[in-house]
Amino acid sequence: MNSKEKIHEKFFADIWKQQTFEKEIKTLEGESIQILSIGEENKEHAGPDFCNARIKIGNITYVGDVEIDTLQNDWKNHGHLLNKRFNKVILHTIFSNDTNHTHVFTQNGRKIPTLAFGDYLSQSLSSTIKAAIKHDRAGRTNKIPCTELSDQLDEKAKLEFLEMLGTERFKKKCERIIIRFKELVFLKENKVTEPLIHYSLPKEYHNKKLSFAELNDKFVWEQIIYELIFEALGYTKNKNIMQHLAQAVNLTFLRNFIDQPDFRTKAEAAYFSVGGLIPDVLQLKEENTSEYTRKLFQTWQEIRSLYDGETFHETEWHFFQLRPQNFPTVRIAGGVVLVEHLLKHSLIAQIIKKINEIHKPSVLIQVLRNMLVVKADGYWKDHYIFDKPSNEELNYFVGSTRVEEILINVIFPFAYVYFDLFNKKYLAQKTFNAFSQIYLTADNNLVKEISESLDLNNHWRRAVLNQGMLELFRNYCSKARCKECKIGIKVFSTAEANA
Repeated sequence: MNSKEKIHEKFFADIWKQQTFEKEIKTLEGESIQILSIGEENKEHAGPDFCNARIKIGNITYVGDVEIDTLQNDWKNHGHLLNKRFNKVILHTIFSNDTNHTHVFTQNGRKIPTLAFGDYLSQSLSSTIKAAIKHDRAGRTNKIPCTELSDQLDEKAKLEFLEMLGTERFKKKCERIIIRFKELVFLKENKVTEPLIHYSLPKEYHNKKLSFAELNDKFVWEQIIYELIFEALGYTKNKNIMQHLAQAVNLTFLRNFIDQPDFRTKAEAAYFSVGGLIPDVLQLKEENTSEYTRKLFQTWQEIRSLYDGETFHETEWHFFQLRPQNFPTVRIAGGVVLVEHLLKHSLIAQIIKKINEIHKPSVLIQVLRNMLVVKADGYWKDHYIFDKPSNEELNYFVGSTRVEEILINVIFPFAYVYFDLFNKKYLAQKTFNAFSQIYLTADNNLVKEISESLDLNNHWRRAVLNQGMLELFRNYCSKARCKECKIGIKVFSTAEANA
């Protein structure tokens, strides 16, 4: 069997050879099965686990191959349905059925019956196997269809394709920024308030060539990077509501307070009140609320007349299964500091200046990283939710790991678009080169599994390849677009030629 096969699947091969079934076995459709010959175990080549088996199913005796998987869906997940090597399979043997399907299909469309042999083992043996499967599958759900065949494509070809996909993903982020820029121009020209009024961007704006005056509107650039940063601070679970919060509590509103000494207090009062996260102190006893909570509540009462946007409810936020340091309360506290940098200290101008001046990518990456790290201080240094102190203090509101994600998903695409629209092609290319040379320090389970499936070791740490793996999985593997994928086309065609 392939070296990537799990230990328990090798164990299944032993069960098949020993035929240790307690009662008469049947297909999932209820037809009786008689094993006349188990076949020859395939130990060296990709393909079915046993070849040349003789099996009587119902009244017909078949001669062909047997494939052994853990679950019914593995037939699809392992790419067998696209691989001609599996066209001679006469019985799909699985431990248990995780679908409503009683059979699978070969690449040429032939129906194959399935035996769920876990139903025919002793209870103790079945329980032992289930425990092994549960342990082995914990955190390993993102196998790609060509896992068992990817070694048929050399590493250089895989990396070239992933780099192309990473570049494609980067360009998609850039296109999104341009569309958002045009949306904001449209809103400004038509004096439309969002998000209370929903709109559809006219077709002519999609094709609109931005004027020099429109490109020089720093308020639009600031609003875009602000929304993107807040979205990135929301991680996967809260990115949408964080983005909507930034659109609701927009920079036009926040500029009312930027020159005031208590800007952070007013900004936090706005975010937590509009976001529906702050307790209603009027309904609580004073001893059950902190001075900080009461201060924010009072501040919001003083400034809320200036706000005419949308409000949200606490139930729209996700806290479940988040590490406390990733709670939206903490990320909003970090976001306030970055907004202050944006409005008071010309964050965009600083970024553009550094990209222009620094020529060594590694130095540029480190300088930008340092600009975006936010150390923890104040109330949220030792709180994750209102009025309940935490046992441990935070060191950072926005640490280096999150900053890496912001650089990849926000700063470099944003700067690339900025330089490209101002026709500074050299600086745009310089920006992309810096992006492609970021090396990530934080693990990503999805990307690591894809990297392991493709035998690429630690190549996932390079940003452009990391993004390429995400693009591969989300736009190809998860959508079964194997015949449109350069890796899939190559490995499956090779398998077909060798079938």
